[in-house]
Amino acid sequence: MFKTLFDLRNNRSVSKLSALACTVAVGASLVAAAPAPVAPVVKPVNQTVTASDNTAPMQEEVLLRGTTLGSYFWDDASGRQGDTGLPAIGLPMQKGMFASPSWPLGTEGYIFYKGKKAPFFIGDRGPGVPSESGVMLDIDGKTFAELVGESWNEDSLTVSGDEGHIQVDYVVTKWGDGPGTPGEPLPFSSGAWQG
Repeated sequence: MFKTLFDLRNNRSVSKLSALACTVAVGASLVAAAPAPVAPVVKPVNQTVTASDNTAPMQEEVLLRGTTLGSYFWDDASGRQGDTGLPAIGLPMQKGMFASPSWPLGTEGYIFYKGKKAPFFIGDRGPGVPSESGVMLDIDGKTFAELVGESWNEDSLTVSGDEGHIQVDYVVTKWGDGPGTPGEPLPFSSGAWQG
C-alpha cells in the first residue's frame, strides 16, 4: 500500500506539472499570436524634405503640381499695408492662408522651398499686377518668413531681409468649392477668379 500512495503522489505531481506546462505553452502561444502594439505616426507640421521627396502622403491625391514665384502678404483689414478688408473667403487672416489670382477659394495643398514644406489653403485673391509677371501665389507673411529664415514684424507686417519673391514648388491636393478655376494658375486679369 505504501507503494501505491507513493505512486499516486508521483502521478499527481506529474499531472500538476503537465497541467502547468500546458498552461505555460498555451499562454506563450497566445502572446506570440497577439499583434505587436503599433506606435502612432506623428507628422511634423513643417517637416524638412528634399526636392526629390516632394510627393504627397498616400492618403492625399495630387491634383496639380508645378513651380511658380511667390510673394507675401498679410491682409488683416488694418489698412497698414493698403489692404481694404478681410480676405475674400470671409475668414480672418491667419498662418497658412495664401492668395491665388485664379484657384477656387478653399483650395488646399502645400509648397516646398529649399527643403521646407508648408501647408496652405486659398483664402484670398492676389497677387494682382505681379501675376502678369508669373507671381502666382501670395504666401502669408508668417509662413514666408519661416521659409526664408527671417523674422516677421507684427507692427509693420513685413518680413526682414531682402527677399520679396521666392520660387516655390506647389502641390494641390484638394480644389475648393468657392469661386475660381481649377488648373494651372492664371493671372488675375484673366478673370478666372470669378469662375
